[in-house]
Amino acid sequence: MDLFDKIRSRSARVAVIGLGYVGLPLAVEKAKAGFTVVGLDRNPNRVMMVNHGENYIPDILASDLAHVVEAGKLSAVQDFEVINDVDVVTICVPTPLDKNKQPDTSYIEGVVDQSLPHLHPGQLIVLESTTYPGTTEEVIKPRIEARGLQIGRDVFLAFSPERVDPGNAHYKTKNTPKVVGGVTPKCTEVATALYEQILEGEVFPVSSPRVAEMTKLLENIFRIVNISLVNELALLCEKMGIDIWEVIAAAKTKPFGFMPFYPGPGLGGHCIPLDPFYLSWKAKEYDFTTRFIELAGQVNDAMPYHIVERAMELLNEHGKPLKGARVLLLGMAYKKDIDDLRESPALKIARLLLDRGALLSYHDPHIPEIHQGELQLASLPLDEQALKAADLVIITTSHTAVDYNKVVENASLVFDTRNATQGIDAPNVVRLGVGTP
Repeated sequence: MDLFDKIRSRSARVAVIGLGYVGLPLAVEKAKAGFTVVGLDRNPNRVMMVNHGENYIPDILASDLAHVVEAGKLSAVQDFEVINDVDVVTICVPTPLDKNKQPDTSYIEGVVDQSLPHLHPGQLIVLESTTYPGTTEEVIKPRIEARGLQIGRDVFLAFSPERVDPGNAHYKTKNTPKVVGGVTPKCTEVATALYEQILEGEVFPVSSPRVAEMTKLLENIFRIVNISLVNELALLCEKMGIDIWEVIAAAKTKPFGFMPFYPGPGLGGHCIPLDPFYLSWKAKEYDFTTRFIELAGQVNDAMPYHIVERAMELLNEHGKPLKGARVLLLGMAYKKDIDDLRESPALKIARLLLDRGALLSYHDPHIPEIHQGELQLASLPLDEQALKAADLVIITTSHTAVDYNKVVENASLVFDTRNATQGIDAPNVVRLGVGTP
């Protein structure tokens, strides 16, 4: 039975390397579709939890994970020898930036190098990790070919960008459209056949991995540029005495030519703050400067500093210095209703406040503790005592589980960076992007 037949009959065995926010949901969906799936992860706790059917990713239904594990359709290991026995290898590992905002492909290189001794003819390898255009063909392809395997004949290689949106109540892995670009037309055909068996969303083939890699970056560059634009306008509105949130609400009544984006304390997550700079770095190879990307990064990187400066101003207006002030942050996750701290602007704000001598505490219903360098904190109960004890409450994440009426009623001063208090008219509330007329 060839690979096409195995995929279409769902008898193909699948390996998913990396069981994080991207890999585990994908592994579960493949298992639910009827494939036998093995997950590889270097974290022994993740491997143990998966094998016990214990969920650690909020976007997965715990019952779905438990069911596919109990049915023998999903298991997890740390040993790459399992690649000997699979037909499909999907790579879902981190692609961070270093301190100079240059791509770090060491995770991709590492898992490919560990997989190489076990690759054999008749396999499909798909990279899902977000990266710069050219990675699949410049980093992975030569390694496979050095093993003596011909791409498009012996094995098939493709890139298909992940499109995970943690906390999205509607779009999950199952129903989100998928872009696929293979190194050869045959590679694209095989990879497309795989995802068509797994997903409800449309599978959209493109002409090459580079097109697929650029597609993912365009999606996130579009977002970072528009968010930086609205952040800049929010700062201007503060000076002009205009409410940016009212402006956005009015603008989005236009049924064409406008898409609403909203200001905030900065950007977080693994995608938007990082991915555009993969392209910015790659562009230098072509003697090209991506000015929009770099300007957007500068505007958004500055937002936590603006939040802290504005907090200082608000406290000063009430006769209090920031040094020694009791500041309570509401929300540490990078977006509402999730437990993800990656690149969260709240972490930057917390460090800046500590550097300036503030007495810091936080409440987050999804993150009970934080242990990151100098940030060694536990979430406080959000009771009247905690709110009344704070000189300033800063809403940094608009979790829906928080009672904002209670916050406003008990706190002496509230700085809302997320418009969570919209509709609550109170003199002790100041919102980001809203100036005094």
